[in-house]
Amino acid sequence: MNTKANAVRKAPFAGQKGQELVVELAHDLRSPLTSIMFLAESMQLGQSGPISEAQRRQLGLIRSAALCLCSMASDVLDLSRRGESLTDCEPTPFSITDVFRGVRDLARPLAEEKGLDLRFLAPELEERIGHDRAIARVLLNLTTNALKYTDHGFVEVAARETSDNRVEFSVRDTGPGIDALPGAPSVRGDFSSAGLGLGLCRKFVAAMGGELAVTTHPQGGTKFSFEIELPPAPVFA
Repeated sequence: MNTKANAVRKAPFAGQKGQELVVELAHDLRSPLTSIMFLAESMQLGQSGPISEAQRRQLGLIRSAALCLCSMASDVLDLSRRGESLTDCEPTPFSITDVFRGVRDLARPLAEEKGLDLRFLAPELEERIGHDRAIARVLLNLTTNALKYTDHGFVEVAARETSDNRVEFSVRDTGPGIDALPGAPSVRGDFSSAGLGLGLCRKFVAAMGGELAVTTHPQGGTKFSFEIELPPAPVFA
């Protein structure tokens, strides 16, 4: 495509008005995608009549695909707000186990369809104070990315205490490694070659006072991790 034709193709999305259009489209996509997720889940639960095991798995994949698209739309909206929409409120008590359960429920259909073991390892002291929605969003993005590029083995989501007030989260897979993926020559900098979601994950982690780190090797898997301050939640008698 020549330069003039390329400029014409990009013109509707250029400048401030173009950015506003992209944000508006992302916002409008979320409602129908949420409806698809709700309907797929209702059918999975047999609310529209009996279904076979194969149909249950297929509906799970439909729900997961709609979730991923909805998450991408949310990523666009959050990037337009500099990734601070889930961390601009006061931290609140939450359960790491509950966060893991939500991620597992949404990611499990894809793991089952690919025959992958999806593991979750929570720390002993798992009642914490922090931004649970932001943590869940980061872990879900990292987990779905790991499942997407892993064909054999497992994806492990873990949290471990590094001190009384700090917790390290990690998502590890047995995939080919980011360096081995087509079109992904590097994992340094903004991780831009690995997808929009990772750029947003980095912003969320930074907003929580941490830094997203990655270790990857060709044919040796990939591990994303971040450490943030999460004081233990008070225990009331």
